[in-house]
Parts: sequence; C-alpha cells; structure tokens
Amino acid sequence: MTSPLLAIKDLDAYYGQVRALHAVSLTVAAGSITALMGANGAGKTTLTKTIAGLLPARSGSLEFEGEAITALPSNQRVDRGIALVPEGRLVFPDLTVEQNLWLGAYVKRARRFRDSRLEEMYTLFPRLRERRKQYARTLSGGEQQMLALARGVMSGPKLLILDEPSLGLAPQIVKLLFSMIAEIRARGVTILIVEQNLHATLKVADYAYVLENGGIVRAGEGRALLEDPTIKAHYLGL
Repeated sequence: MTSPLLAIKDLDAYYGQVRALHAVSLTVAAGSITALMGANGAGKTTLTKTIAGLLPARSGSLEFEGEAITALPSNQRVDRGIALVPEGRLVFPDLTVEQNLWLGAYVKRARRFRDSRLEEMYTLFPRLRERRKQYARTLSGGEQQMLALARGVMSGPKLLILDEPSLGLAPQIVKLLFSMIAEIRARGVTILIVEQNLHATLKVADYAYVLENGGIVRAGEGRALLEDPTIKAHYLGL
C-alpha cells in the first residue's frame, strides 16, 4: 500500500487554554484533492495552520513523505514542500503582481526555477500576465485570489493547502477558480482544501473529512459524501 503524502495522528492543538483540535487523525494521498468540511468554528483553519507550522501541536504527530515534521518550524515545512494559501488572500498590496509572485519563490528550493515557474503561472493565469506591473491593491477580489494561488504554486509545493479560496467571489469567478485548482492538481501538486462551497468541492475531491468541534466525525469519498443524506441536510441545505 502506498504511504500517504501527509499523515496526521491524534493531533491536539490549543489557542491559549482552549482546545481547538481533538485527537485529529487523517491522511492525504499523493496526487489527490482532499477536502476539509465543517461549520464555522469547527477547527478547519486551525488544522491548516497546524499543518503549516503556524500553530504548534500540543500532542500527536504529523508526518510528511514519511518523515516527522511535528517539531519543524513553518519555514522548514515550506522548504519540504508545504505551502499554505490562507483565507483572505493576504497579497502584498503595495507590491506589483510580479513582485508578489517572486516572493512566492523566495525559498531556496524554488529559486532556481523562478523564471520558468513564473512563465508557467502566467500561462495558467493569463489575467496575471496582463496585470503583472500593477500593484496588487488595484486588482479585483478574483484577481487577488488568482495571485494568492499562483504565489503559493511559485514555491514549488508538493502539498498546497487552500483555505476558503472562493470566499466572497462571484459564481463565474468561482467556476474559473475551481478549473484552475484542477489544473494545478493535474500538474502533480497534491491539494488539501477548506472551502465553503461544499457542492463544488465535493465534486472534485477524491476524499473528504468532516470536522465538528475540533474533531473528525465523518469521512469518505467526495462524491459519496455529496450523496449522503446527513451531509445534504446539515451542510448542503438540501
């Protein structure tokens, strides 16, 4: 059996004295799109931050490519190939589109491929090529999300974590965004996605986990969960 790219076992994490994750265990298969579902406050963003090293694990373990990363700082996790595109895009508003993309390739493992990967991102996101000399603050919300996504890919990730990429975007932009996410996966990048648009996400997800109150309460193949009556009633409003 092939080892997972990411394996999490019995993970606990806290905000101060508040236990935000409760013995979370999950795996992410290489080459897959894996979704994290749940209501606001369920622990999804906390989990992505813990994987990225922005929040320490109190107990439990994280393994990436079979090696323990639980104690590694966030910059070393990026060096290993983990990239987080956080909720809210968080582009650098007073830098140009191209400068934002260059910063995505700042880590040592990505610098040698910066120019070729930049051209690859302009091919995947032609709107960014058109806007490459504009300041990021002048972009629309959809363009900023494209920039945040492309900046994450500039680091050459093996695992790309996306936190609410479609939040606040128009339906036609969301559709375009999901097609780009599928293309990024087709180029060999494994994706872990937290997304409010559960219907669109479960259509493309190979596997999905449902979090409630910091713990996993359900898991299964994406399309199977899409047809699950409980999921339909509680999360899809059907």
